[in-house]
Amino acid sequence: MTVLEGILQSTRAEVQRRKHEHPEAKLRDRALAAGGAERRFRDALTGSEIDVIAEFKRRSPSAGRLREDADVAEIARAYERGGANALSVLTEGPNFDGSLEDLRAARAACGLSVLCKDFIVDRYQLYEAKVAGADAVLLIVAALSPAELTALRDDARGLGMDVLVEVHDAVELRVALDAGSDLVGINNRDLRDFSVDVERTFALLDEIPTGVAVVSESGIADAGQLARLSEAGVAGVLVGESLMRAPRPEEALRALRTYPAAVPDGGRAER
Repeated sequence: MTVLEGILQSTRAEVQRRKHEHPEAKLRDRALAAGGAERRFRDALTGSEIDVIAEFKRRSPSAGRLREDADVAEIARAYERGGANALSVLTEGPNFDGSLEDLRAARAACGLSVLCKDFIVDRYQLYEAKVAGADAVLLIVAALSPAELTALRDDARGLGMDVLVEVHDAVELRVALDAGSDLVGINNRDLRDFSVDVERTFALLDEIPTGVAVVSESGIADAGQLARLSEAGVAGVLVGESLMRAPRPEEALRALRTYPAAVPDGGRAER
């Protein structure tokens, strides 16, 4: 069993448990009553410079605990002060020690648009994310069939949330594009074994058409990487572990954003 398969197995079991505790129909009504998104996530990735989605996560299966006694509200505010364009909150529990409470606390603590980052396999999780205050959700192509991807994408949009569709190879990218995805995350971490290679983003960029915003995820830790990605046309980066490990996340984020503005006239923006 790969790392991803193990996570998906525990996720499905956990979702079924939550459904027994909180019936889906009532949760759906709450999600629909929440109304449209106030802070559109995709709009945060339209600047003339590469944008940073700063992530709060407590641990990972490969790296273990990233920060002792991490205070989500404190770190969310630090990210906002440090110049983050948006916030990602990892809410998966069994493997990452995340929770929807972390998302609620982060949303209340800052004015950034918030991505609910989880291993979403069921519409129930979309309702949970919406009720918790998410502006966007992550859908992972490797975790879903093409039909499931399209259905969940449409359900999320129907709830007023943006969708970041995650891929890590050319086959998954084609599935994402065929589904009409306009916001694609290229995960430099292979979810089968958690190895990381930032070159994966560069290898896939030429396959992505104009009008699709690209986010490079994982393995990004210095300003030089941002400069290269900006020059290549990437709209944003998602950065988590390096910021969570930093003694002062606000200063670490400011340092990350000091890359040279190498592309004139906003040429980096949407492909």
